[in-house]
Amino acid sequence: MTTDQSSALLADRFGRRIDYLRLSVTDRCDLRCSYCMPKGFCGFEEPARWLSFDEIERLIAVFGKLGVHRVRITGGEPLLRRDLPQLVARLRRLRGIEEVSLSTNATQLDRHANDLKAAGLTRINVSLDSLQRERIERITGRDCYDRIISGLMAGKRAGLAPIKINMVVMRGVNDDEIDDMAAFCMDHGFILRLIEAMPIGDTGRSAQYLDLQPVRERLQQRFGLVEALIPGGGPARYLCSSDGRFSLGFITPLSQHFCETCNRVRLGVDGSLYMCLGQDEKLDFRPMLRSGAAEDQIEAAIRTAIELKPQRHEFRELPGKIIRVMSSTGG
Repeated sequence: MTTDQSSALLADRFGRRIDYLRLSVTDRCDLRCSYCMPKGFCGFEEPARWLSFDEIERLIAVFGKLGVHRVRITGGEPLLRRDLPQLVARLRRLRGIEEVSLSTNATQLDRHANDLKAAGLTRINVSLDSLQRERIERITGRDCYDRIISGLMAGKRAGLAPIKINMVVMRGVNDDEIDDMAAFCMDHGFILRLIEAMPIGDTGRSAQYLDLQPVRERLQQRFGLVEALIPGGGPARYLCSSDGRFSLGFITPLSQHFCETCNRVRLGVDGSLYMCLGQDEKLDFRPMLRSGAAEDQIEAAIRTAIELKPQRHEFRELPGKIIRVMSSTGG
């Protein structure tokens, strides 16, 4: 890479390279997870305010030019957005974009897995907080266990890989299932990722937070796991079995935050770019895109936005700081 190419890449004022974008394509979801969306919530964006696929493609093309090479499609539940495989294919064709992945609750995945694979989707993360039907219904507010498992297995049959299972661990809610979830993932060749609940909005702050550091130590000893590196742009720290057949990740924004290596930003469905989950500042790209802004203007706005990225979040120091709900920000 030449000096000119290197200087063109995105970096914040703390020297962190920004090469990973989480792209929300809808704030709607067919579930109502207790730690994500408040009961009775109806503050969704009107579809007219959503970025169109053309607008998304134009904006992501500029990010790709600036060195962002990983895009993860999120929501809400992204598979509720019509024709999503078409967007995957369009993003995969963009110069600089090497990987397009998906975070999903899998309730719709059985209908879309083959099309997503054909479109070039490279990996999926599936939210699954329990293996007990009644407990899933309590957590998600919906009787959806069969649909999740059906979608998950459809993804496996379609050859989407790796498949990572995201389990938000909550004290007294599902922490007794960690070992069962590990066994389930071992049986199916899935990567398990345990996640600490984040205090975003009232729902996140009311979740039964569990420090995962003691869990990590216990599982490492029980399964004889060793430190490992797993490809992907996210914040998880991994352990794996000595034969490499099982991998276990930990996402610990509170007990062991990863701010010093944060390489990501989030684009909301309305075109708002969020530099940090623990920050209120954002930059709205929708007016620029809809007024015909030139590429150099969009690039300048992206660089301006990246300068707003804080050194670290303040979830512990100021737990009530962020009042928006997670589904409005993008997963």
